[in-house]
Amino acid sequence: MHYCRITGAASLAVLASLAFGAAAWAAPVEITTHNKAPFGTYLTTSTGRTVYMFTGDKNDTNNCTGACAKPWPPVLTTGAPKAGSGVEASELGTVKNGTAEQVTYEGKRLYYFVRDKAAGSTAGEGVNHFGGSWYVLSPSGAGILPDGKDLAPAAG
Repeated sequence: MHYCRITGAASLAVLASLAFGAAAWAAPVEITTHNKAPFGTYLTTSTGRTVYMFTGDKNDTNNCTGACAKPWPPVLTTGAPKAGSGVEASELGTVKNGTAEQVTYEGKRLYYFVRDKAAGSTAGEGVNHFGGSWYVLSPSGAGILPDGKDLAPAAG
C-alpha cells in the first residue's frame, strides 16, 4: 500500500483549492459587474462572486486579519487582476497581504463574504462586523448603502 504525504506549502495549496476552487489560484482574478436592485451595478468576480469594501481599513492599513479574515477572506490573485465589463482597469491594483497579493479597487482592499453562496448574492451588504461596515462597491469605487445610495466619502 502506498501513502502520499503532503506537507507545508503543498498542503496549503490543496486546502486553498478546496476552499476557493483551483481556478481562483491558477489565473489572475477578473473583476466585473453585476446589476441587482436596489444596488444597481456593483463589482463581482467573473464567476459572479460579490466583492466588498471594509470601512475598518484605514490609511492603507489592512484591519481585517485573523478572526476577521475567516468570514471575510481577502480577494487574492496570482498576477495582475483583470478588468471585465464595466470596470476601469486603471482602478485595479494589488497590495501585499502576507505572502499573497490582495486585489484593490480605487485603493480599497476587496473581500468576499463566506455566506454568499450563489452568484450575485449580497448577504454581507451593510453588515457591521469587526469594527467596521461592509459594502458592495459601484464601478466608481464608492461603497453602496443597503438602500442603493452611494456611501458618503469619509471626512478627512
